[in-house]
Amino acid sequence: MAPAPARWDLAVVGAGPAGAATALGALRADPDLRVALLDRADFPRDKACGDGVAPHVLDLLAGVGVTGLVDDRIPVDRLRLGRGCLVAERRMARPAWVVPRRILDARLVDAAVAAGARLLRHRVRDLRQRTDAVVLDGEISAAVVVGADGAHSVIRRALGRPCGPMALALRGYAPVGPGRRGAQVIEFGTRHQPSYAWSFDRGDGLANVGYGELLHEDRPAPTRAQLLERLEALLPDATESGRHWVGHHLPLSTARWRLPTGRVLLVGDAACLVNPLTGEGIHYAVATGIAAGRAAAAALRDRRPEGAGERYARATHRILLPHLRHTALAARLARSTRVIEAGLRASAAHQRVFDDFVELGLARGRLTPTVALGLGRAFLASIRPSGRPQEPA
Repeated sequence: MAPAPARWDLAVVGAGPAGAATALGALRADPDLRVALLDRADFPRDKACGDGVAPHVLDLLAGVGVTGLVDDRIPVDRLRLGRGCLVAERRMARPAWVVPRRILDARLVDAAVAAGARLLRHRVRDLRQRTDAVVLDGEISAAVVVGADGAHSVIRRALGRPCGPMALALRGYAPVGPGRRGAQVIEFGTRHQPSYAWSFDRGDGLANVGYGELLHEDRPAPTRAQLLERLEALLPDATESGRHWVGHHLPLSTARWRLPTGRVLLVGDAACLVNPLTGEGIHYAVATGIAAGRAAAAALRDRRPEGAGERYARATHRILLPHLRHTALAARLARSTRVIEAGLRASAAHQRVFDDFVELGLARGRLTPTVALGLGRAFLASIRPSGRPQEPA
């Protein structure tokens, strides 16, 4: 292997989906760029996650030349949402996939390397900005640096940018429970709001199972034992024979999402981008990664690497900010038990309401008029006197 360059055009810190997508976006725009993809781990490696891959992610990756990523996996087209005796179960407009991150991330890294990125085993601890470059740990110099290093991002901390609300989740793998085969199942909590448990069938006899809840400043974070107990309470027998339990933090997005400008960019979890309704982050990671890579390539082409952050912020704000405002509002509303129950009743009654909720939770959806009308009808139905006949939906 040829020796590493003394200076890179682009250094990406973190080789998960956000980092690999950044490299792919940059190299698709300019295959001659010198791109370093830095990660502290060797691949393949495990990563705590729900493992759900929405079809929108595959659409984005196809745009940078990555296809066939999940051809050997079994699609899942059923989604069940529940809270106690209320259940909404329907087929999704497009199937999703459940791909363990050990597999998904390694495939994306392989695609980035095949496109021309250089994968380096390196744990970044320090960032220094100079007028002509960004220097990592005093030894790796790059014209542009992208932080894709997750919820506890070293790059974000170096920029002095804290995240907002955090959630805590626990994930494991267990045999698919009775009645949960071939489906993604989400059961909303009844005691610790907002919270939910999940079981996502991988298609190989095992399910990704877990539980997550919003952290509150006025009370201690739940322990591992408490997380397991709450998972089992919502999805009985989900933890039986479970293995590989791993906890992780989720930095939830807000309506006030702002990005730094300059030579240092943030993507995915490092940019505090996790859907506050569902905990989904892979779509955000890939979307922002590709956008950051393209912005870096354009700035380098124009010999203005210091403008990469501004280009990236313009592109992503246009794409994501309206959606983030809608998810932030929906997350606030979802703290109400009545809103969650109305949403479940509306989703059970109307396919379009269900589809719009899926889009809001997985990709770039918004609170549509269809959703508003469905919620309104569900609220009215819940307060109508029991003896009075209801009009058909």
